[in-house]
Amino acid sequence: MHKSERLFQLVNLLKGRRLAITAKTLAERFSVSERTIYRDIQHLQSSGVPIEGEAGIGYLIADYPLPPMMFTYDELTALLLGSKMVDAWTDTHLGENAKSAIAKIEAVLPKHLKQQHDHSPYLVSSFNHGPQQKVFSARLRSAIESKNIVVLHYQDVESRQTRRPVEPLGLVYWGGKWTLIAFCQLRHDYREFRLDRILDVELTDQHFACHAQKNLSHYVALVKAKYAALAAEGIHGADCDGPAEG
Repeated sequence: MHKSERLFQLVNLLKGRRLAITAKTLAERFSVSERTIYRDIQHLQSSGVPIEGEAGIGYLIADYPLPPMMFTYDELTALLLGSKMVDAWTDTHLGENAKSAIAKIEAVLPKHLKQQHDHSPYLVSSFNHGPQQKVFSARLRSAIESKNIVVLHYQDVESRQTRRPVEPLGLVYWGGKWTLIAFCQLRHDYREFRLDRILDVELTDQHFACHAQKNLSHYVALVKAKYAALAAEGIHGADCDGPAEG
């Protein structure tokens, strides 16, 4: 690890703590000697970083605005790939913000990293998330944030159409499709609704409330418990029913 990167990580580590951390612990963390840590601390202090503490007791930074972040190539690849996924697979508003983030990242890329990024092996396709799904995604995201009941016009796997008032809790990408997780007022239970099977989304002015037994985290916990039980019985994912749809 280069000294500049170590110094940046050192500042980041010290700033994120409420209790002082000793030079010995820092040395072990960065795989350097304690003497190197002492030199790094002195260098940072002389540069104006308000590091508090002393040898044998520990160090921390009470309050200090960090300089602009410096990313490694792999970190930049992850950020850019994630932003491209948001642009391709979510709604137009989030997509525009993702494009803005990508432009800001690319604008400050050093030349050698820009060349590496231009030859990235990753390609994000949006062919299975068309304009209509983007519209529904935006409406549902708004309803989830404001906790408004929506009425779904839905077509199931057997092409049966239903009109369902639901309490939208979250949008989940299962790897191949986006799904709305909602509490169905008709079934009085959690249900999944695939975005590619939604025919229309009506926003209502009715609100709903979440609680310990009705929220996205609770739903995910139930799904994990279900699959853990099936795995214990030796049933593979392909041999069992998934979460209830519709």
